[in-house]
Amino acid sequence: MSNLQRFYIDGQWVEPTAPAFRDVINPATEAAAGSIAMGSAADVDRAVAAARAAFPAFAATTREERLDLFARIGVAYKKRYDDMARAISTEMGAPLKALAGSGQAGSGLFHFRTAAQALQDFVFEKPQGNTRILREPIGVCGLITPWNWPANQMACKVAPALAAGCTMVLKPSELAPLSGIILAEILHEAGVPAGVFNLVNGDGAGVGAPLTTHPDVDMLSFTGSTRAGQLVMRAAADGIKKVALELGGKSANIILDDADFSRAVTQGVMTLMLNSGQNCNAPSRMLVPAGRLDEVEALAAAALARVRVGDPLDEGSTMGPLANGAQFERVQRLIEAGIAEGARLVAGGPGRPEGITRGFFARPTIFSRVTNSMTIAREEIFGPVLSILPYWDEDDAVAIANDSPYGLSGYVSSASPARARAVARRLRTGNVHINGAPIDMAAPFGGYKQSGLGREWGAWGIDEFLEVKAMLGYGEGD
Repeated sequence: MSNLQRFYIDGQWVEPTAPAFRDVINPATEAAAGSIAMGSAADVDRAVAAARAAFPAFAATTREERLDLFARIGVAYKKRYDDMARAISTEMGAPLKALAGSGQAGSGLFHFRTAAQALQDFVFEKPQGNTRILREPIGVCGLITPWNWPANQMACKVAPALAAGCTMVLKPSELAPLSGIILAEILHEAGVPAGVFNLVNGDGAGVGAPLTTHPDVDMLSFTGSTRAGQLVMRAAADGIKKVALELGGKSANIILDDADFSRAVTQGVMTLMLNSGQNCNAPSRMLVPAGRLDEVEALAAAALARVRVGDPLDEGSTMGPLANGAQFERVQRLIEAGIAEGARLVAGGPGRPEGITRGFFARPTIFSRVTNSMTIAREEIFGPVLSILPYWDEDDAVAIANDSPYGLSGYVSSASPARARAVARRLRTGNVHINGAPIDMAAPFGGYKQSGLGREWGAWGIDEFLEVKAMLGYGEGD
């Protein structure tokens, strides 16, 4: 990749203001896969200035012009699809065949398609008596994205921002930056006007902080940990910037007593283990009737035995490593906490899987007899660690599920769709999967409580990047 040590600013690949570099570590091998340039406040200034200068013209583009741009992005993305999949597998460890291609790279393309579909019918203006209500692009947007679903998280911000008519500066995670460079190359090939999209790599201190506080940035869209989201909110407060946050989760998976336990438990385990458990909406707390714990433990252990941890380039691998060394250490610490606090270890445990001596591979792990006060039930582990919690009745299950500082997602299984829907309505979460329903990328995605502010995906994603104007007296006179 020829642009590893450059930034994309004002339609060109440019050298960093000051030379500073960081290795990109392949988590499967712990070896460097390349070296990227690390940005500074001066690089952010250049990128924001380009976005500010490009904003008036791009904000004035028509719906048809933006739809044509999305069509060209789709063509360019397809040409680089395999490159995107390989980059994601290399930078954060997703198995190439099982996830990096079909799931990770595919989700990015899907968000561009979904935003284009939403743009076709999006209502930017409507009458209200003699008043005209307008939705207008908010301006220059700072986009900060994480390492766990890089293409997905970049696309679900960049696509709606483009649809809304905004200009932007993207800071991908410095731990998984390769996919961001490919995305910039895709957008350049598609003919995104100079200055509309800008990319500056770097860490939170060097790029994230100056982007968050920059006086010419109108909005921040951030995905990451709740702790980091709090820092973004505080930093943006002085400028009264709009802030959209997609943060952590500790989602409950309620399996009601009339559910098909074999199906629901197996699906719950496999959903959690997807992406090595590094999903903010992962069903990490499985709530089951207290009288059926032994049955659930056996079913969960059998499901876990189907997980194949190994080299992301091996077609037989269904789970790769954790994305980086810091995350590996965090997961190990929390597994040890579960053991120390008295949870029953059903499968897995500390350390690497048997036969693996290199890479940030964690053992898929299941704990049972967990109480909701334990560390593993309270903290977002962000790894392949499932906690099984018993409940006494339906009300108890709902109370346990809602007893969390998070509220991103939830899951309910029941033989009765009406019963599952009734329980889903009681959960204080941004979305709920009923009886194993898959993700709907046209539906709003975001959380209650400390899981964030605002919504992404589809028309709701576009709406986040718009201001609302009322033109009073618009319908009077000629």
